[in-house]
Amino acid sequence: MSGGYFPAFLFGPRAFGTTNTTIYYRIASVREMKRVITAIFVLCLSFAALAQDPPITQPEFVKMLNALPKNPGLITDIITALRKRGIDFVVTDGIRSYARTKGANDEDLKRALEEAGRRQKDPAGAQLPSPKEANELLAKATKKTLDAVGDMPDFVVKQQIQRSAAYAGTNNFRNLDRLVVAVSYRSNGDENYKILSMNGILQNATESKGSYEEAGGTSSTGEFVTLLATIFKPESQTQFAPLDTDLLRGRKSMVFEFFVEKDRAKQMITAVGTSNASTIAGVKGRIWIDREDARVLRIESEATDIPANFPIRTARRTIDYAWVTIEEEKYLLPSLSDVRLTMRESSKVFETRNLIRFVNYQKYGSVVRVLDDDIKPEPEPPIKP
Repeated sequence: MSGGYFPAFLFGPRAFGTTNTTIYYRIASVREMKRVITAIFVLCLSFAALAQDPPITQPEFVKMLNALPKNPGLITDIITALRKRGIDFVVTDGIRSYARTKGANDEDLKRALEEAGRRQKDPAGAQLPSPKEANELLAKATKKTLDAVGDMPDFVVKQQIQRSAAYAGTNNFRNLDRLVVAVSYRSNGDENYKILSMNGILQNATESKGSYEEAGGTSSTGEFVTLLATIFKPESQTQFAPLDTDLLRGRKSMVFEFFVEKDRAKQMITAVGTSNASTIAGVKGRIWIDREDARVLRIESEATDIPANFPIRTARRTIDYAWVTIEEEKYLLPSLSDVRLTMRESSKVFETRNLIRFVNYQKYGSVVRVLDDDIKPEPEPPIKP
C-alpha cells in the first residue's frame, strides 16, 4: 500500500464544464497496523468547559434559521453552537420541519439538532464519563481497531455512487450521474475498482484500476482502512479530546475530537488541471466509539492546513461503519460514505458530493452483478429560487 494514493478525488468537466482537476491524498503505509499503541495523548476537555455560553433558546434558534436563506454559510456556526451550547427547549416535529426547510435538509444540521435535543431531554444520560473511563475506552478502541486493520479479509463489495454538485454554501445539490462500481480489496491494502454501470448503462470494463477516475467527475478511494489507520497508528501521535455522548443507530457511543498534524498525517493533495499544484495537509474531525464494544461507528474528517491560495478549498468525508458477514465471519466495514470537495474556479467556488453506499460484501473472487435496484437514480431535489 506504500506509495499509493488514498483517497483520490477527481473533479472534472462532468460537473460544471470546467478543466480537469485531480486531487490525491497520499497517506503512509498501514501494513503493520497490528501493533498496540503504547501512549495516547488525550486532552481531557469536559463538555461543561465547552458550554460556557447559555443554552440556545427557541426564539434564538428560529432567528438563526431565518438568516440561513440569505447566508447559507452560517449553517456551520449554527451546528457548532448547537453542539457546544445545547438548547433549553424541546425538539418538536414543528422545529424539525422548520430546520429542514431553512437548512435545505442539511444532514449535519439535523443530526446536531437531534443531539442537542437528546442532551436537553436527558442531561444526566448525556454527561461525559470520567477522564479515566474516556482514556480506557480510547485505549480499547485503539487496540481493537489496529487488530481489525491487520486482520482485514480479502473481499469484494459493490458501491452505489450518486454524484452531485452545487455552488459552495448553497447546499442545493443537483444530481450529475450514478455509478455502480465493483471494488476488490486485498488484505495487503490493494484496492481495485471496476465500473459496472453509468446512469443505468452497463459498461464493458474488463480491467480493474486503482480508482474509478476514468468516469470523470469526483472519485474517492481508501474508505476501508486508510483513515482508521491514520487516526490510530502510533506514528500519528493523534490528539484526542472527549467531546460528547451520543446514541447512534441505537448504540450508546462516545464522541471524540481528533487532530493529526500534517507532517504526521502526510496527506498529499495534488491538483492537476490548468495549473499543477500540491500541498501537504493534516486531518481533524470527530469519531464515534461504541461504549460497549469499543468499536468505531462513524468518522467525520476534514483536511487541515490547506494554503489559502490553493485551488482546493476543503476536502471532507463522513464514513459510517456497520457489521457485515463475509464467509461466516463478522467484520466492521463501511456502509455509507459522504465525500465533499470544494474548489475555486475563477471567481466561483463549487462543491461536489459523492454519496457512496457499500452493499453486498462477498468473499474475494465473487462475481459482482448489477441489479435493477442498483441503477435507480436518486430523486431530484426541488429547484430553489
